[in-house]
Amino acid sequence: MSSIFLQATTGSERLDLWLREQLPELSRSRLQQLISQGNVQVNDKTCTSKKITVQPGDRISLEIPEVLPLALAPEDMPLDILYEDDALLIVNKPAGLVVHPAPGHSEGTLVNALLAHCSTLPGIGGVQRPGIVHRLDKDTTGAIAIAKTDFAHQHLQAQLKAKTARREYLGVVHGVPRTESGTIDLPIGRHPVDRKKMAAVSVERGRPAITHWRLQERLGNYSLLHFQLETGRTHQIRVHTATMGLPIVGDPVYSSGAKVGVNLPGQALHAWRLRLQHPLDEARWISVTAPPPDAFVTLLDVLRRRVATVSSN
Repeated sequence: MSSIFLQATTGSERLDLWLREQLPELSRSRLQQLISQGNVQVNDKTCTSKKITVQPGDRISLEIPEVLPLALAPEDMPLDILYEDDALLIVNKPAGLVVHPAPGHSEGTLVNALLAHCSTLPGIGGVQRPGIVHRLDKDTTGAIAIAKTDFAHQHLQAQLKAKTARREYLGVVHGVPRTESGTIDLPIGRHPVDRKKMAAVSVERGRPAITHWRLQERLGNYSLLHFQLETGRTHQIRVHTATMGLPIVGDPVYSSGAKVGVNLPGQALHAWRLRLQHPLDEARWISVTAPPPDAFVTLLDVLRRRVATVSSN
């Protein structure tokens, strides 16, 4: 247990907001948790309300419990590291790798590998998801960012919320869109019948979801599309493309299962490029491109050869 003692020289601000300004290394959610758990005192009295107003001259103290050790075991697994410094790590996730533990996946996850790679992660962003800023589906490949500090975690999440971070994907779909580009603005929520799936639903039943897309290459009866996410809902691109009638090739949930003659480990969807502000220097932008996996490249080669064969006959 560590203690922090502060004296307010300014006031007229909510306790959690005032503490956030004084202690930028702690996230607002972490500070709110400390307040609700009785770990904050104002003028020597325990305060459990984040909404009280701090007044000039107030004495504020915090007791910060030691981070409990994770029940998760670090596992020495290979990581395809695209970028790394003291605050941030970006890796190229392969297909088949679950990002964080869940029922049926208590080990062998990206989190297990990260715990072995970086000893500072425990306690950052939650016990089961240390350092994870955003997620990728198990069989979606590509760039994923991990925060190494609580401050970096908060900063990166704020970028995603403010839409300053840019996430670009490449995907191969069944069919060809009628236009060269477009935007899908359809709320996404849990499927009303199959609770393991997501679906485009009404505004009342779902959360806003916006996907911008552009036709990158026509491949006969298939298309290579470029996607830019404005939001990051579960299965967002997979649901939106299926709603367009252009499901992702190899998607076991939202596609009809038509075979393309290539052994794919999952859906042909790849988080291709990630661009974000560095948490410690907002004037510095980090742009990382993740090379597509071999199966994705093979799929494109096969489809291009088919188009060339048809064109030559």
